[in-house]
Amino acid sequence: KQSDVPKNKETHTGSLIEQLTTEKYECMVCCEVVRIVAPVWSCQNCYHVFHLNCIKKWARSPASQAEDGNSGWRCPACQNASTQVPKTYTCFCGKVHNPEWNRNEIPHSCGELCGKKRQCSDCPHLCNILCHPGPCPSCPAFVTKTCECGQTSHSVRCGQSTKIRCSNVCGNILNCGKHNCTQVCHAGKCSPCQLTVQQVCYCGSNFKEVLCGTKEEFSDGFGNFSCQNICGKKLNCGRHNCTQVCHPQPCQLCPRLPQVVYRCPCGQTPLSKLLELGCVERKICTDPIPSCGKTCGKPLACGSYELIHTCESLCHEGECRPCSRTSNIYCRCGFKKKVTAITFMCDKRCNKKRSCGRHKCNEVCCVDTEHKCSLVCGRKLNCGLHRCEEPCHRGSCQTCWQTSFDELTCYCGESVIYPPVPCGTQPPECKKTCTRPHDCDHPVYHSCHSEEKCPPCTYLTQKWCMGKHELRSNIPCHLTDISCGLRCNQMLKCGMHKCKRICHKGECLIDEECKQPCTIPRLYCNHPCMAPCHPSSPCPTTSCYAKVGRIAAISIATKLTDLQLGDSVEISRLITKKEMKQARLQCDEECLALQRNRRLAEALEIDDNSDPFNIRSSGPKYSDLLKEDARKDLKFVSDIEKEMRMLVEAVNKGKHTKKSHCYPPMNRDHRRIIHELAQVYGIESVSYDNEPKRNVVITAVKGKSICPSNTLTSVLDKEMQSRPPPPIPHYKQADKSSGNGGLSKPLKEEPVIDYFDVQD
Repeated sequence: KQSDVPKNKETHTGSLIEQLTTEKYECMVCCEVVRIVAPVWSCQNCYHVFHLNCIKKWARSPASQAEDGNSGWRCPACQNASTQVPKTYTCFCGKVHNPEWNRNEIPHSCGELCGKKRQCSDCPHLCNILCHPGPCPSCPAFVTKTCECGQTSHSVRCGQSTKIRCSNVCGNILNCGKHNCTQVCHAGKCSPCQLTVQQVCYCGSNFKEVLCGTKEEFSDGFGNFSCQNICGKKLNCGRHNCTQVCHPQPCQLCPRLPQVVYRCPCGQTPLSKLLELGCVERKICTDPIPSCGKTCGKPLACGSYELIHTCESLCHEGECRPCSRTSNIYCRCGFKKKVTAITFMCDKRCNKKRSCGRHKCNEVCCVDTEHKCSLVCGRKLNCGLHRCEEPCHRGSCQTCWQTSFDELTCYCGESVIYPPVPCGTQPPECKKTCTRPHDCDHPVYHSCHSEEKCPPCTYLTQKWCMGKHELRSNIPCHLTDISCGLRCNQMLKCGMHKCKRICHKGECLIDEECKQPCTIPRLYCNHPCMAPCHPSSPCPTTSCYAKVGRIAAISIATKLTDLQLGDSVEISRLITKKEMKQARLQCDEECLALQRNRRLAEALEIDDNSDPFNIRSSGPKYSDLLKEDARKDLKFVSDIEKEMRMLVEAVNKGKHTKKSHCYPPMNRDHRRIIHELAQVYGIESVSYDNEPKRNVVITAVKGKSICPSNTLTSVLDKEMQSRPPPPIPHYKQADKSSGNGGLSKPLKEEPVIDYFDVQD
């Protein structure tokens, strides 16, 4: 901890002495305080102090072993490997074993002079302070040292590691041995001589410029290197030229001199024997060499190791003639063998990979061992604009070497990368607001960017759904096709039915005809036609299969939605076979009143659809389905009406022209009740969100919304009071008249079915 280090201790040694003396130093192995009387061990590389027993356990543990397994154990602090495990407790300088603690001395020290060799390699003086932990301080002695060039000397501290340099020119002999160093006093060897000299080859035909001091092959006093061409100098005979490769002077003797040639051209017979046989003695080098007349017999270049072909011509001067014999010769790659007198190449193509690892060699009769690829790499570089022009290679290509010396800026020009700009560098990042033209006029929240297309606008707006059913709020600007989830309900081309699809884009029917059942009432029974939609033709004359009878209210309620959307329902499917056998309904008082009104209207020529006395609009009109739903959940309907009346009264009495109320999420049937009641009260109602959290929001408008005189609950109460009591069954009437107390058999009557008790 920083607080544990004394402020007046600036060295490592002083900090260790202070912490060991005050018993604030912790062992790194056991994390316990190192006591002044506890045996310790100090690392000679990092000078950390450990408990002797802790370091012994650590050295024997598998975790302390070096990675190679042969270097011993590692120090817990510096990871320096040691081969020997400490066994004894010694002082810091290593002279005294088991040192005793003295209050006036440094803990774990012997109190004698340290005497260890300092870390500085060229310091001959030993440490002259008392036995101490940590590194030895620098040597305080002064010595005389010379500068780097050796011309001046200075008195400096012995432990000083900096080099001494004077202001004189070095002047040492350079590597060429001819010139002196012109640099100011410097460390290390002098740089090679940078002067250039011109050298000539041995034969004198070629020249080259090299750095002075460049290693020469051999200087013969005239030339310095071999140009590897034929020498061509005149030999000592004065008639022939030297045929050796450019070489140091002098040239060899003429090989045709009489004193040099001792045998015939084939080398089998000495010339002395030929002179005895009468051959003419040679005087000069141009005289022909006598032939022995024997077969030449010199080995030819053809043949093999087992069978060597020789020249079959007679002893002659010059090159031997081509071999006339044939032998089994392998091609140069060794794949095929052929009986011929000359070398040949097979037609096998090499299938090995080239050095690039991408292409095959495909060389005919290949004898190459490295298979270097001579093609150009051609792969795209990291910039994505240029291709690699180096020979085909393995691994990744180097970065594009092309650079631009034009400034690279962002779109708005605020951020700049100054040249040189490496090829492929992306425009700099800019934190300013984007200044590109946008399709909308909403505030821009994204930063300047290098892409051509801006991110979509996420500003929240109000937009109509695709079917113009609802004005949706909190819609991101970039969204265009929004569906409210309701039925389209737009009039189709037939003019009779409405679209049943969920809110959609475009036309309702594309290249299709309406196939919904026709809802035009029949001429005699007023039931719907039910034939496929036929707007341009009259209804077909078919029999009506609709069954008339009392139907369960619950079943009809589930089909009322389809009836309101322009669809028709097959009533016969809702009645069981047993119910179809029951007697038809008998006309009641309402039927008689309707029949009487119809006859009166025909006599007075009054249209059935007219309402001259405003009878129908005198009060609120509640649908039968709404009444039936209210009977099922009267408390829910009562609460809804109470909320609507309070909302209408508040908006009519208040200052605001509109007031809204949001109902909690509910099922579809409850939402339908709210929508129908809202129409009666003149309130706007809109559904939001998706299932199962879809809810209804109603809005009352001043001057438009009204509170009807009769609520739905009051209408239901009046109907219940005006309903006649249920009839008494016949068998109960017989029991009362006979007075038998139920002993006589009841009359056998057909069972009366109460259709309002039928469950789904």
